[in-house]
Amino acid sequence: MSLAFPAPASVLAKLVAVDVAVALRSSVPVGSGLAAVSQTSLCPGCGADLPSTEGPVHAYMTSSPACWAAFGRVLAAEYTMPELMPIHRLSVDAYAVQHPGDPADRRAVQSVGLHLARLWRQLEWPTPPAETNEVMKGFAARKETLVYLAPPPKFSITVAEVAPYAGSSAHGEKVLAWARAAWADWSAHHEYVRTWAQDQ
Repeated sequence: MSLAFPAPASVLAKLVAVDVAVALRSSVPVGSGLAAVSQTSLCPGCGADLPSTEGPVHAYMTSSPACWAAFGRVLAAEYTMPELMPIHRLSVDAYAVQHPGDPADRRAVQSVGLHLARLWRQLEWPTPPAETNEVMKGFAARKETLVYLAPPPKFSITVAEVAPYAGSSAHGEKVLAWARAAWADWSAHHEYVRTWAQDQ
């Protein structure tokens, strides 16, 4: 299952607008005698603790607006910097498996299963891009057979640790560590995912 995102230019424009809005809401009048303290919120999907903000979220991946915006910053860097595109799939897959959504929503169930299978393929059995694309198409064709997988109690690395490095020289390294951690956190279901993925 693929994710639908706006064009890079619109992503960047919206993120700038969100950042400005957050700054305005969290500002304290000069002379008030109060220190400027940011209000934070925990993402209900991955548990990331980020400055609170209002804004859009994904249709079926449960997240906070702040977490979705942080992921948008990672994507914006990848969309606008060709050298980061080889790592792009890992960013999408890591985020998706950390925001499992409602188990009653078939889209959410399939999303977790497909993105876990993609992580397994890329991390444990890497192949050239053309071959990988064909494998992904095969996964998508069988998504109806995926079952609900209970998520781990917590995630060791989230987008909160990656977004500050979006577009920097450390971007790829941070995404790879995030993807590896996300896959490891789902270790209780590794056997199911491997078996399903190889059952062509």
